[in-house]
Amino acid sequence: MTARTVLDASDIDRAITRISHEIVESNQGVSELLLLGIPTRGVFLANKIAISISKNYPQFDETISVGKLDVTLFRDDLAERPKKEVSPTLIPVANFEDKTVVLVDDVLFTGRTIRAALDALVSYGRPKAVRLAVLVDRGHREFPIRADFVGKNLPTSSRERIYVKLNETDSEQCVVIEQ
Repeated sequence: MTARTVLDASDIDRAITRISHEIVESNQGVSELLLLGIPTRGVFLANKIAISISKNYPQFDETISVGKLDVTLFRDDLAERPKKEVSPTLIPVANFEDKTVVLVDDVLFTGRTIRAALDALVSYGRPKAVRLAVLVDRGHREFPIRADFVGKNLPTSSRERIYVKLNETDSEQCVVIEQ
């Protein structure tokens, strides 16, 4: 197996900063904005984006504007992954009909996880709009899903694997492609 680093820690930090500015610009501010990370690394990325947003917009309240959305029970491959743990969904507001929800994940590949996230989200209510932010878009879609905010487009072969490593889970921060 050959591995190469395609994003280092500073590249990831720059991507998060850029994504946070794009989210605020697209939303025309921070009011009515809700970030929901998809476990595991999407949750940490959502928190990093929230920190970046609050540096420039002190009125952005992370306690009511950031949560997590577990999609496990909504996946279409649950039978193939019977031991996948379910983590609790934490949506910090009771009603998000007037909110723009930004789903945050680490890698966009086939689109199946995001399809499951959309199903999970609507089981809790109907947001005003839904956007998607990902650190890496590697292509190979099986569903007509695209990200609104992308840290890095990395065209890959289907044989390659992408690993996002974050300080919170891996004690280092980088994106690696393995062949």
